[in-house]
Amino acid sequence: MTDEHGTSGAVLVVGGGISGLTTALEAAEVGNDVFLVEKGAYFGGRVAQLNEYFPKLCPPSCGLEINFRRIKDNRRIRTYTMTTVKSVSGGPGNYEVTLEKAPRYVNSNCTACGDCSDACPDEIDNEFNFGMDKCKAAYLPHEMAFPRRYVINKDALSPAGAEAVEAACKYNAVDLDMQVETVTVNVASIVWATGWTPYEPTKMENLKYAESDGIITNMMMERMAAPGGPTGGSIVRPGDGKEIESIAFVQCAGSRDENHLEYCSHICCMATFKQMTYVRNQYPDAQIYVFYIDLRTPGKYEKFREARMADENATFIKGKVADIVPEADGGVTVIAENTMIAEKISQKVDLAVLATGMQPSLDIQGAPVPLDMDDNGFVISNFEKAMIAAGCAKKAADVVTTTQSSTAAALKAIQVSRR
Repeated sequence: MTDEHGTSGAVLVVGGGISGLTTALEAAEVGNDVFLVEKGAYFGGRVAQLNEYFPKLCPPSCGLEINFRRIKDNRRIRTYTMTTVKSVSGGPGNYEVTLEKAPRYVNSNCTACGDCSDACPDEIDNEFNFGMDKCKAAYLPHEMAFPRRYVINKDALSPAGAEAVEAACKYNAVDLDMQVETVTVNVASIVWATGWTPYEPTKMENLKYAESDGIITNMMMERMAAPGGPTGGSIVRPGDGKEIESIAFVQCAGSRDENHLEYCSHICCMATFKQMTYVRNQYPDAQIYVFYIDLRTPGKYEKFREARMADENATFIKGKVADIVPEADGGVTVIAENTMIAEKISQKVDLAVLATGMQPSLDIQGAPVPLDMDDNGFVISNFEKAMIAAGCAKKAADVVTTTQSSTAAALKAIQVSRR
């Protein structure tokens, strides 16, 4: 066990996505020490998995790269990946937090040369690409991973694989004997920026996600459209690689449903309009069908919506999808009631995209310590206890709103630390 002591007023930020990065930088750049903790192997969270942001449609590297550089340059920020909170004791202004670091099996000697991956004979599902392809059991999480250091899935290594990756590393960076480490930090306040997880599509049995390669989620679409994704940026049907002549977007897949997520997930409509652009750029004549309850694109996003709805080859059907039927040729038939004309519609397409909702991660994995949370698993800030929620841990939000929320969280954390 090691102890880390920041200066009086240090801030712990739990979660290293765009929300956690923003919070950490805002607090550190006004003079507070910050401990930034991420349970995964890299910083950047869900944003790193996107192909483009809306509405400007620029890649996530635009926002993440500069934040990574600022993190590297700021000595007040201490970063921990593959690390979780195990316990919290004390009170506001004087919390003692126990962190647990899982073994990466690659130490700081790593230069990201890739020799270990090249030599590794063992493969695993690529989690970053939602299992749409494979990667080696010794891998770099993604092309712009920060920290730029390989990870080894030791459980997936065969004896021959273990021997191969160790022999391939000329920098003595591979350490298969690494153990779990415990770190104790002392902080004045804690910001929970634990982010979100795409709602599990198999829970919506009527949408048949697990029964056809012709049904994907909106986050899978992001990875498929990304140049570094499983298809090199080509939007095709998984399984047979068929190019798309017709595609359906199924809105509110799990959201606004008392049996699943009762709230609106805020970003799904805009995500679909963005992904319509992906499709249109690759397939100028493809038929696009959007099944929706309401189209919610408030304020500055209205023009973005209007431009996509003007597409002559796009059809919008106001009606919640009741069923998706897999077809023998790999396509699917989407069934819904068009509430505008009170008629049932069945539309066969090559690919259906489920606009799955945003579920707060702590609603799935549980909070490591007692927190104020609403019925949906979102964290409620408790300023008296210096427990502060940020980003999508607080509410479903887009990237812009998330960064604004995170700046506000940093300000509250600073106020607590300077009482």
